[in-house]
Amino acid sequence: METKDKRTALFPGTFDPFTIGHESLVRRGLLLMDEIVIAIGVNESKESFFSLEQRLEMIRNLYRDEPRVRVESYDSLTIDFARQAGARYILRGIRSVFDFEYEKTIADMNRTISGIETFLLFTEPALTHISSTHVRELLRYGHDVTPFIPGGMRL
Repeated sequence: METKDKRTALFPGTFDPFTIGHESLVRRGLLLMDEIVIAIGVNESKESFFSLEQRLEMIRNLYRDEPRVRVESYDSLTIDFARQAGARYILRGIRSVFDFEYEKTIADMNRTISGIETFLLFTEPALTHISSTHVRELLRYGHDVTPFIPGGMRL
């Protein structure tokens, strides 16, 4: 749980799979926060390529030597889980103006309901074309995805 002075951010997503874009956001988020909780949301309406257990294991293994990163899963509202995890902030990344419109609406709703602030980091320009959706598509057709996933991650 977060102490009064500890800055903890929740980084929610399905992370199916976790990409170098996600890794970049965590790395940059740690420059601003004391701790980041990577929160894998369980979304029954989405068909996952990797099981929840596989995603938890892959991401935990990636951050096994980083004590300021926790990896958890949840099946509730993101703001409810943020409170449970002791996070006062939500970290999100945006690649385009379309992402911004979507994220702004959710951030406004979350702030109104809970007082939890969202901060947005722009995706690094070299990574804007990477999305879990595209990486999953490549995986489905047997293509090499190593350029798009963190170096220490095994799929």
